[in-house]
Amino acid sequence: TNGVAFRRWLLGANPKLTRLLSEVTGGDVLRDPEALERLAAHADDGSLHDRLGAIRLEHKVALARIIEDRVGIQVDPRAMFDVHVKRMHEYKRQLLNILETIALYDSIRAQPLREWAPRVKIFAGKAAPGYVRAKLIIKLIHDVAAVINGDPTVRNLLKVVFLPNYNVSLAEAIRPAADVSEKISTAGMEASGTGNMKLALNGALTIGTLDGANVEIRERVGEENIFIFGLTASEVEARKRARDSQGTDRASWSPPLRDLVEALASGVFSPGDPHRFDAITHSLEHDDRFMVTDDFDSYAAAQSRVGTLWHNRARWWRASIMNTAHVGWFSSDRSVREYAEGIWNVPVGD
Repeated sequence: TNGVAFRRWLLGANPKLTRLLSEVTGGDVLRDPEALERLAAHADDGSLHDRLGAIRLEHKVALARIIEDRVGIQVDPRAMFDVHVKRMHEYKRQLLNILETIALYDSIRAQPLREWAPRVKIFAGKAAPGYVRAKLIIKLIHDVAAVINGDPTVRNLLKVVFLPNYNVSLAEAIRPAADVSEKISTAGMEASGTGNMKLALNGALTIGTLDGANVEIRERVGEENIFIFGLTASEVEARKRARDSQGTDRASWSPPLRDLVEALASGVFSPGDPHRFDAITHSLEHDDRFMVTDDFDSYAAAQSRVGTLWHNRARWWRASIMNTAHVGWFSSDRSVREYAEGIWNVPVGD
């Protein structure tokens, strides 16, 4: 696993957090990332929770301004910022995320008085120029956002945002403001990826499959501090073989999944062009190679656990601290040192 540059993704993106971590651990968390381990001893410190919360809120206020300036959507910085930022690709499953968002929207409308965790779903990423399906998913996110953000019945309980022109500068604004990190690729399809490392370093809690670096992050931060869901890589392969021989089992879909796919197919989110998303609904029903429908219920259940934990501030911040405390191993300094010693056979300086 390659690492990430703490000097950019901690010091550069989140200098106040860097200073606080150095103060609490008494170490140089940039030159000695393993010093972060000492943070774990303070995981239940309520005063530290307050200080971390204040830094996070400052970044969320700044990101809320960027969102309003760039796309004209007002979001509440006190809501959960649920972030899915990465290259647009079917295996990274932005589609799964937006489908579950539709199901959440339907649930909020059906039970408006329930104690929901206010949530802002933030998407960003670029599609390859000729990647038609990825661009159609971007269009779906925009169309769903238009409906949800314009519905007064959900008020500030749910907002959906797609930030255009995703680049490093925007990433530096998003990651310190993130409460939840979406790393939900189909198991077995992500070589590693580093976005989840950068987000966990800044204290975001990961929701994801056992894929790529999520496997190692879970090992280091603990199962109770990450939201794992879905099929494993071996189960994905078995499901593919079964599908090749038996076809798609639409009858096994849960009612929420059937309802939202029918809504897409009937043009609920594209009234001016009811067939706009036919390619998506057809693939879900007949060629779901990325296991979106297979993992939908497990993902929705994991998102429900996220919402429940959000209401327990002490447990949330404990989990956040444990993420930051145990990701020192993902420093690029460590990976470069391993390459130098084990592959390049060159000396490593200070």
